[in-house]
Amino acid sequence: MTNYEKIPNARLLELLAEDHELQKLEAVTKALGSETRLKILKFLSVHTSTVMEIAEALGLPPSTATLHINILENAGLIKTDLRPATRGLQRVCARVYDRIIIQLPAYLETAETPIEVSMPIGAYTQVQAIPTCGLVGELGIIGHLDDPSAFYEPQRIYAQLIWFRRGFLEYHFPYRLPPGSILNEIEISFEVCSEAPLHHPDWPSDITLWIGGIEIGTWTSPADFGGERGMLTPAWWDTQNSQYGLLKVWKVTSTGSYVDGVQVSSIKVKDLPIKPGEPISVRIGIKENATNVGGMNLFGSKFGNYPQDIVMRQYFKRVGKE
Repeated sequence: MTNYEKIPNARLLELLAEDHELQKLEAVTKALGSETRLKILKFLSVHTSTVMEIAEALGLPPSTATLHINILENAGLIKTDLRPATRGLQRVCARVYDRIIIQLPAYLETAETPIEVSMPIGAYTQVQAIPTCGLVGELGIIGHLDDPSAFYEPQRIYAQLIWFRRGFLEYHFPYRLPPGSILNEIEISFEVCSEAPLHHPDWPSDITLWIGGIEIGTWTSPADFGGERGMLTPAWWDTQNSQYGLLKVWKVTSTGSYVDGVQVSSIKVKDLPIKPGEPISVRIGIKENATNVGGMNLFGSKFGNYPQDIVMRQYFKRVGKE
């Protein structure tokens, strides 16, 4: 391990050697192409200093030190501030970055690169649950059955099965696209089924997905699956209750929205109000005017047949890539 790798919480500057960053790249490389300026950056690595302090420490005329500091500041590698001194104002300098990474131009793979986020089913930010309803964790029931207030219990974060007759669950996923990229496709998958008393092999329910408040589409669950234990369902949970669901994969692409490859709407990824620095809201539930109001069971990674929670994949492309 080098000394540079040991810098804790190193401040990082990443530059891409592409047309849209050439001006910044040229300024940075020019600033680094001087032994004197490198000495100034090293001197500023441990403290802020005035121009006179830098000049004295490095044995430079003040005018020469000022010239080099101006080049470093124009490149964004240091910042300066004017502060009161005994006689007027003095210019104080501080280093901005500890490490610089330059990504050289290359023909990278053109296929979308996914970023994956797994969200526990109990980590919802909003909920509306109309009985029958409830939550259970891996070890037992959370709160009281058919009591909507149980959905606000602190232990809800540990839920592995959530159900309701009518309502919704809303989650906030982090925006994780890197700088200089655009969202090309978004995919959300989860295990889900209808909600009948105990279970029922013919119990259709219209389950809808929204992203950013935009209705993506509706999929009709055919049944509430029970009577046969789910592969992950804990032994204490009665087999006559809901046991497992179906893993459904929702995708919003540049051509429309799909569930398991079947188009459910014309909503395209460009229609979604997704912005850097803001959460991506995902709502799963039963619409007020649904044709088949058969409730919903949502399964976590330790219930049902699939060892996953709600998984979002964000596919993106770098700006300028074909």
